[in-house]
Amino acid sequence: MKSMPNSKIKAIKVECFLQTSLSQLVAVIFDINATKDWVYSTKSATVIKNVSPADLYYYSEIAVPWPVSNRDFVCRITAVQNPVTKVVTVDATNAPTLVPEKPGIVRVPESTGKWIITPVDKSKVSLEYTLFVNPGGAIPSWLINLFAAKGPMESFQKLQEQVRKPQYNNVHPSFIKE
Repeated sequence: MKSMPNSKIKAIKVECFLQTSLSQLVAVIFDINATKDWVYSTKSATVIKNVSPADLYYYSEIAVPWPVSNRDFVCRITAVQNPVTKVVTVDATNAPTLVPEKPGIVRVPESTGKWIITPVDKSKVSLEYTLFVNPGGAIPSWLINLFAAKGPMESFQKLQEQVRKPQYNNVHPSFIKE
């Protein structure tokens, strides 16, 4: 976890290797309907708008323990691949005004995420993931930081299982070159 300027909330950074291809991992990241299967505390996730195969907007609701209200966010994810190194960068940026706020759910006012996926070989990638989230509302920063440490660990354990699911075996997003 890393301190952020002008914030008591820390950003997280995960570095790991995954036994998967670039195509499989990118396909999992862009399979928004399946995020509840592997992303920590995701209650629902729905694509709002497909701009292109490598650019979409989605809405997600995050379940949090009582007495805190659930959170939701609207996000744009885009993927770009360096044609020489084959490194894929996926940026996730907050788009909070794209969908009206819902009663009883707190809108996440600020979040940024980035995946840097580097091929090691045909079945292994190096992944660097960074995330900063201000969940909004009245939650003490120490509690936010506690959950920020647990969520990514569980998500990345489930991500390794997710990329092995049969539906991702022969997936080749049009914007990814192995």
